[in-house]
Amino acid sequence: MEVRSTYKYARISPFKAREVTREIQGLPVSAALDLLAFTPKKAAFLINKTLKSAIANAENNANLKPDGLVVKEAVVGEGPTFKRIMARARGSASRILKRTSHIRIVLTDEIKIETRETRRAKRKAEQRGERKKETAAGEAAEKSTAEQKPRAKKAAKKSKK
Repeated sequence: MEVRSTYKYARISPFKAREVTREIQGLPVSAALDLLAFTPKKAAFLINKTLKSAIANAENNANLKPDGLVVKEAVVGEGPTFKRIMARARGSASRILKRTSHIRIVLTDEIKIETRETRRAKRKAEQRGERKKETAAGEAAEKSTAEQKPRAKKAAKKSKK
């Protein structure tokens, strides 16, 4: 089941917020919270707030346990831009664009959480399978070389002349 949370009109540029959301996509919720807690950016605080809201939605509305949730999607869209004016030389003015963003986080419990232990076990199983294939191929190669007749050496005769 999917659970979502949206933070609208966040006072941060979408470009700056996307840098942080890319890091948490696909992570389990606990790992994402840890990563955001130690990221020294304003966007990390805002995304952390949204992620906690999504976790609360999962617990209260969908009766899901937070330890089984994974960040399926973390998207930052562009919100409205505030236009402001800054005084410049000779009485002129220049425009300042204060950008806002909409942060959307989707959590799911359908994606299997992959830990270091499961990755190691999977890697070991793949290596065992490869070794079996190599030994089977090596035995087949030995049989084929034993069946072939040795050829006469023509190169040795040419070099003597």
